[in-house]
Amino acid sequence: MKGNPKILELLNDRLAEELTAISMYMVHSEMCANWGYGKLHEAFEKQAIDEMKHAELLIGRILFLEGSPTVSKLNRLGIAANVPDMVTADEDAETGAIKAYNDTIAAAVQLGDNGTRELIAKILQDEERHVDWAEVQREQISQMGLQNYLANQV
Repeated sequence: MKGNPKILELLNDRLAEELTAISMYMVHSEMCANWGYGKLHEAFEKQAIDEMKHAELLIGRILFLEGSPTVSKLNRLGIAANVPDMVTADEDAETGAIKAYNDTIAAAVQLGDNGTRELIAKILQDEERHVDWAEVQREQISQMGLQNYLANQV
């Protein structure tokens, strides 16, 4: 089925964001593993896997619409040097993704592509959960103090 060129462009933009997020989460995950923060390592790794699933869905949709997935493009990576900055960088990236996915949904509605709208809406819910996770981590750091928070992540 031939897709609308604007939809294909938006899907490839979202794909670049997902591929970037995979890289960022994997680096943060491995940094946390290296520091001995096993719980954070697992949490960041799970988010990377979520983003991989999103990338897979986007690639599938692009191919279905007879487009070419661009898998060689990454956006700027927000690699942080410490845990609080990691949480902030991840939250910022996810907040940007939510806006971009909402804009893509609006374009899909305007162009009458309900299949893309439905797919993007599912991904959007995962991105909202990722923001919620980051907000919880920031609140825990605030309430417990960084040292107590990190002690709980070992």
